[in-house]
Amino acid sequence: MLPYCQRVDVILAGGHTLGMKVAISIPDDIFDEAESLARRLNTSRSELYSRALAEFLGHHAPEPLTERMNQVVADIGVEEPEVFRTEAARRVFKRTEW
Repeated sequence: MLPYCQRVDVILAGGHTLGMKVAISIPDDIFDEAESLARRLNTSRSELYSRALAEFLGHHAPEPLTERMNQVVADIGVEEPEVFRTEAARRVFKRTEW
């Protein structure tokens, strides 16, 4: 046996996935569509539901994102919003293929 300082012990608790496990009830037709989409995207059901919920939260609860964006603007000290908009537009146009 290896000395304690060279051993690595791995303990997985709560199953094979990381994160919160939940049980929900959804209509059969929505479940069937989700299953089909997961297969087409070659992703797991858990990943599909996680991505869908994240998108829904971003759409219906955008405050955390807005707060972070406002903090970034405050941190970089943009005095004039127009300066910020002009620079942001310049960067977008630079990356856009015409």
